[in-house]
Amino acid sequence: MNYPGNTKDVRTFRENVKHTAGYQRIASLFDPDTFREVDSLAVSGDGPAEAVAGFGMIEGRPVCAFSQNGAVSGGAMSKAQASKIKKAYQLALKTGCPLVGIYDSSGCRLKEGADMLAAYGEILLASNNLSGVVPQISLVLGPCTGTSALIAAGADIVVMSAKGELTVSTSGEDGSPEAAEGIGVCHLSTEDEAGAISAARKLIDLLPSNNLSGSPIADAGEPAGRLQRGASVREIAVSSCDKGEFLELAKRFGSGSVTGLGRIEGGTVGLVGLSGTIGAADCSKAARFVRFCDSFSIPVVTFVDAERFSTLREASKLSSAYSEATAPKVTVVTGSACGPVYLATVGRGANADYSFAWPDASVSALSPETAAVFLWNDRLKDSADPINDRKKLIEEYRKTEAGACAAAAGGMIDDVVEPDWTRDRIAACLELLSSKRVSTLPKKHADIQL
Repeated sequence: MNYPGNTKDVRTFRENVKHTAGYQRIASLFDPDTFREVDSLAVSGDGPAEAVAGFGMIEGRPVCAFSQNGAVSGGAMSKAQASKIKKAYQLALKTGCPLVGIYDSSGCRLKEGADMLAAYGEILLASNNLSGVVPQISLVLGPCTGTSALIAAGADIVVMSAKGELTVSTSGEDGSPEAAEGIGVCHLSTEDEAGAISAARKLIDLLPSNNLSGSPIADAGEPAGRLQRGASVREIAVSSCDKGEFLELAKRFGSGSVTGLGRIEGGTVGLVGLSGTIGAADCSKAARFVRFCDSFSIPVVTFVDAERFSTLREASKLSSAYSEATAPKVTVVTGSACGPVYLATVGRGANADYSFAWPDASVSALSPETAAVFLWNDRLKDSADPINDRKKLIEEYRKTEAGACAAAAGGMIDDVVEPDWTRDRIAACLELLSSKRVSTLPKKHADIQL
């Protein structure tokens, strides 16, 4: 309903808005009784604006947010809604607060025509300008298609509920959470919107408020279990975190990689695991995550047990992301890191601050298969069983010339550490690197493969 201006009608107007799903969602995002709405009396046509926007506290920290109100005209974008959303972006920029956007809209008010194009463009520009300044989280709880999808997908982390739709197609085609996860756009999916809102609160609790502030510090917790030989990179990541609390992101995108956030000795870290053959999706996933962590100076801990890259273009992207990142970087070789994998994620090319390996790991500038045959081929000259003897030769090279101790002796890694001591060594490195400062060359950005 519109209001003529008297106090009684204003109260009724506000009460009606507070009972809508859009308002209830944004209120539940914040700590109880801390949400304060901006432009609360804005109208669109004959009713309230199709979005709720404002600020409040999450785990005691200030956050800005907006929530498209699907209960009001289907949440259709209008000039009034766009104005409220832009106000949320402006507040986040001025105050250095994280921004959470809740999406649930059937489209836009077509009667407003060219004004809508301008409104969408201004919001898209505001989102891009805010990228890397404060963390942005998108909660897709209903339809989010066309241009709205571009805005939502541009956030640092995208969370979807089972009813969410995220696609550039205005028909909603391929917009399911499963489809969005499959292409790496959705980082977390939940069964319902309560779970999505809970995930957003957990993310805010882990992330710094902006690119100039440190991550929130929590009480240190003991690891959930001991690190053991033969564990997968995912298991190692979980075991490294305080209480085993590891928030994995983009779990269904890239089968040879693991990315996520956790805490080590109370401090937030980004954890990356690379295993087997590192495919195109794995490279894109890990590269974007490393760049995200670097934007907010979140330390990156990488566990490597990988044989090779499957694609040059994407491998170059991952290598560039590691090289360019100035956040603290610690790399642990838990299995194999040879050739291009070593150079891109462990060696000087990755610009790691500290790297070490488990005793049984293989670390080499060349793969043992290539190096053994190339350097020791003369030992197969008179072999009666060249196939089996070649296998034995490769295994010998792997354990000696490509062994962890040989790599440490040659300066390829900083140390050899038993699995049980991995977490303690990582914690010690991160404590030292907490004061890391790096001066970079004056430039706009690197021209990496995309």
